[in-house]
Amino acid sequence: MNNYDLRITGMTCESCAVHVQAALEKVPGVHVADASYAKGTAQVTANPDLSPKALTAAVAALGYRAELADVSSAGDGLHERLRESPGHGDKAGGGTLQIAIIGTGGAAMAGAIRAAERGANVTVIERGVVGGTCVNIGCVPSKIMIRAAHVAHTRRTSPFDDGIDPCAPAIRRDALLAQQQARVEELRHAKYETILAGTPGITLLRGAARFVDGHTLSVSLNEGGERTISFDRCLIATGARPAVPPIPGLAGTPYWTSTDALAANAIPQHLLVIGAGVVATELGQAYARLGSRVTVIARSELFFREDPMIGEAIGQVFTDEGIRLLRQTQVHRVRHRDGGFILETSGGELRGDALLVATGRTPNTDTLELARAGIRTAKGRAIEVDAHLHTSAPHIYAAGDCTDQPQFVYVAAAGGTRAAINMTGGEATLDLSTMPTVVFTEPQIATVGLSEAEAHSEGIETDSRTLTLDNVPRALANFDTRGFIKIVVEAASGRLLGVQAVAGNAGDLIQTAALAIHARLTAPELADQLFPYLTMVEGLKLCAQTFSRDVKQLSCCAG
Repeated sequence: MNNYDLRITGMTCESCAVHVQAALEKVPGVHVADASYAKGTAQVTANPDLSPKALTAAVAALGYRAELADVSSAGDGLHERLRESPGHGDKAGGGTLQIAIIGTGGAAMAGAIRAAERGANVTVIERGVVGGTCVNIGCVPSKIMIRAAHVAHTRRTSPFDDGIDPCAPAIRRDALLAQQQARVEELRHAKYETILAGTPGITLLRGAARFVDGHTLSVSLNEGGERTISFDRCLIATGARPAVPPIPGLAGTPYWTSTDALAANAIPQHLLVIGAGVVATELGQAYARLGSRVTVIARSELFFREDPMIGEAIGQVFTDEGIRLLRQTQVHRVRHRDGGFILETSGGELRGDALLVATGRTPNTDTLELARAGIRTAKGRAIEVDAHLHTSAPHIYAAGDCTDQPQFVYVAAAGGTRAAINMTGGEATLDLSTMPTVVFTEPQIATVGLSEAEAHSEGIETDSRTLTLDNVPRALANFDTRGFIKIVVEAASGRLLGVQAVAGNAGDLIQTAALAIHARLTAPELADQLFPYLTMVEGLKLCAQTFSRDVKQLSCCAG
């Protein structure tokens, strides 16, 4: 009898190994076969006269790839085997797993780095600017602009104007924009371009990819021509772009998306904003603080999917800052005339110098020809994925804003990392049950876990407490008590279910709430923790204490 060790590529789960093993056992002359998904191998005991080609052919007939391995070089798992030959190339086969990744944003970069660390040969395909949305046209430039607007606002007005004379700042948008873009370019070079160029096992290919079949991509190269890429695994991480609603007259006008608003070199006298969510509120408030008169047009309410208290609190802040908010208002038509915009709405005619359309984002999947690879999409062309980041084609994965998961860069990066682990033989899942969210208005909006409405929709009876910020020492010391902290618990056990907050630095306090929910703490257990005095996160402790006592009757830092 002879013993044969086969390296198998293309298996994506334990059932794949079962099919491989069954096929090998049917080969004439085979006595015993044992396939392992975790190791990416199959061991076969067969008659001496059996040709090894019969074994590899049996595996190939199932759609996988097999090659005869030298027993003495076999490792203990896929991770160790892949590290033996970290070569480059764009053709599948040989001893190294070939992974194609479409995109260079948060999900793509996290996936490429982790896959290369685990020994795979990675080809990253990018049709545009390296770095994706976050660093180039999203998180980084928007937070720089928002911070600049905060500085302008506090110079103009603050709770300390009685003792510190306010002054009207001169806004030099060209200089602010140059500073913003310089930091964007610095981060793109350091965190994306340099890493791609300097990581062994990663090759960057510039062009637009589309699927030919389940194991092949065709890339239209930016420099001209076509290139075919064969892969064992693929990660789709193409991100999303601003969605544009089909409002009559809008197409063909020089309206702004978030990309345009972040790159505009002038502050308009009157900015009209269509939208009621994150981008509309963040950029609307920023432009107002930089000197624009701003009108926000909400089809229903601000943040209508969240706890109603959130929209009410931010709406009041906007009103106090002079931002006009039109709720329950439909835009019927858009015209652009004499350098300005005219909007016909259900509430009358509106005129402005610039128009920002901030009505969500749509996945960049329309040019990929996903059907050729058997990949299903949900409503709006988002790719459907499971907790392991598998698409409907088991050897093809997707992560980030192009999927049906929440559109946050930290979700994208976590998804890309877990997809890479799974593509290289691991078993990682992405748990979003304690995913924190932050909106960078001022005050910030932050949530984690379930709202009361979401808990009730799942059949959970709840109890909740809402703490206004005039009960939080840090807010009192700041002379800024706008907002609240709300804790939702399971009524029967007191276990924390969710936290919603509108507060200064709410984005920082929400991570403590996320960890508490993840640890399945109850409200009394959270209330019993030590929190540093005169921090906003202390508000979590105080809110938890209100389930059993009146915090107004406590001393400043009562435990």
